[in-house]
Order: sequence, then structure tokens, then C-alpha cells
Amino acid sequence: MLIRTEAPADILPVDRLLKKTFETDAEANLVMALRENGNRTLSLVACSDEGEVVGHLCLSPVTVDGQDCGWQGLAPLTISPEYQRQGIGLALLDEAKNILAELGYPAVVVLGDPSYYQRAGFTTAADHGLTCRWDVPVEAFMVIELLPDTLANHQGKVEYSAEFAAL
Repeated sequence: MLIRTEAPADILPVDRLLKKTFETDAEANLVMALRENGNRTLSLVACSDEGEVVGHLCLSPVTVDGQDCGWQGLAPLTISPEYQRQGIGLALLDEAKNILAELGYPAVVVLGDPSYYQRAGFTTAADHGLTCRWDVPVEAFMVIELLPDTLANHQGKVEYSAEFAAL
């Protein structure tokens, strides 16, 4: 398994993967819009030994209480069904966290399955005074601190980029 930064040749395979793994085209359209508008901070792919794109992760900027603090929003993360439950998603997350921390990005938020993202170190965002715009179960909106003392210094509403309004 190879994890690497998304390349231009990956655009169509990523699009097909997103359309295959999600119920609607919303996530595929989101990633395409983020890509086209230059609102992706990091996009990683996981490739099989044969070179097939079997996993994808996208991160884009978010604001906290109206301020750009360098925080990132994780959405979406997907693994091809036949490759799920093999640790690929967690490996993508680990690689993304290492790259972001190395580049000085202090925190990542995600809206997803708490039991999955807690395994990657995420905690409930509300416990740190953070909310999101969507009416979701409180435990589904999570955050992870990549640089020390980040969460202690920021509270408020987390807003994703405009491309998320179409979801």
C-alpha cells in the first residue's frame, strides 16, 4: 500500500471512488469544487500494489469564530469497500496529521463516526467549546490538536468553506 499526495492523474479515479462509496454524488462534487476553487490544503490517496486508487482523504481550511487560525476540516475520507477494515483509513489519517503538523497547521475537525475517529485521536469538539453549523449529534463533531495548546486558545463556531453549503 502506498500513500501519497494526489496527482492530476488521480482526479478521475478519485471521482469514481467517491461516487462508488457514497450514496450520492455530493462528496464527489464537493471534492471537485474544492479542487477547482483552490480550497484544498491537502489531498492524499492510498494506492494498491497494482497502482489502483483505493482510498482518498481531503482537508480544507475552516474558520473558528470567524477567524482563520490555520485549522483544517477533514472531508471526505473514503476507502473502496473491498479494502475497508484493513487500516488504510487510519494510515491515511496518520499521514495527513504528520504532514499538517510538520507544515504548522494546528488542528483538524471532522464530522463523522465517533467510534472510528476516536481511534485516530479525535475528541468531541463540544468538550473544547467548539460547535459546527449543522444539526448533528454532539459526539459526531470532533477535533484533534496537532500542535500543543491550540484547543485551549480557541472556542466558537467552526465554519467550513463555501463549497460545503451544497451538501
